[in-house]
Amino acid sequence: MQPDLAPLIPVAAIIMFGLVQISKHWRSGGQPQSKAAARQLEERLEAIEQELATLQGNLNDAQERLDFAERVLAQTREPRRLGSSE
Repeated sequence: MQPDLAPLIPVAAIIMFGLVQISKHWRSGGQPQSKAAARQLEERLEAIEQELATLQGNLNDAQERLDFAERVLAQTREPRRLGSSE
């Protein structure tokens, strides 16, 4: 009597299909499969880079203003003496 292996054929096919899909994913390096997804990611990256450049410009402006304020305060920090007529 030989064992009936027919029910194992679909199971083996499902396992092989999964292995093929995993190997395709590994070969592609996990990159998106469609050009639309890649373009969408590229657009998001460009938007983030532009926002970062804007934020860096704002930070530079704030640092320049702070430096100016520190210089003005340093110039006016002469001790004021009450009652002196110098």
